[in-house]
Amino acid sequence: MNVAATLVGDRSFRIPRSAMMVLILLLGSTAGLFAKKGSGTANSTVVFTARATHLLGFEGARKNSTGTLSIQHGVLRFQKGSDPAVQVTIDSVQDVFLGDESKQVGGLPMTVGKAAVPFGGGRVVSLFAHKKYDVLSMEYVATDGGVHGAIFELSSGQGRRLRDELTALGVHASSNDERKQSKMEVSNERN
Repeated sequence: MNVAATLVGDRSFRIPRSAMMVLILLLGSTAGLFAKKGSGTANSTVVFTARATHLLGFEGARKNSTGTLSIQHGVLRFQKGSDPAVQVTIDSVQDVFLGDESKQVGGLPMTVGKAAVPFGGGRVVSLFAHKKYDVLSMEYVATDGGVHGAIFELSSGQGRRLRDELTALGVHASSNDERKQSKMEVSNERN
């Protein structure tokens, strides 16, 4: 039997080895929690941070690369892993537009599963096999004076938070109504 004898005062207690291991693990994990809380002030200047996919547009960032998009020290920064960060000052951002999109998840196994469901039940599966994303498009002036654009894909809700943070910092945010109106004006001019 795996039993450890412990002496407390003049009495001896028998504690099973598994209980002793659980006790050691609990003490070790709580010590780790206290150690992490002490170092929380290092990134106090970060206004916003989220996982994002850079679809295209940022010079120096690869297309379709996933990384961290953050606002700190007056710049919008995208960094993929240990690669150098690509950044643009908030003052150079002229316009931000937020849209949404959904993607079907599950790939080939989900498609085969939908085909295998009898009586058209695959359509019901399709209703639940989609994930929504926010698509944030921005227009900015680069250091060379050229106007550029960048498109990022963020989790649903994160794009709205980023747009709100940028507008709080003075960036203009276009809405769907403004875009539709400008398209109508262009089509009316052609007639």
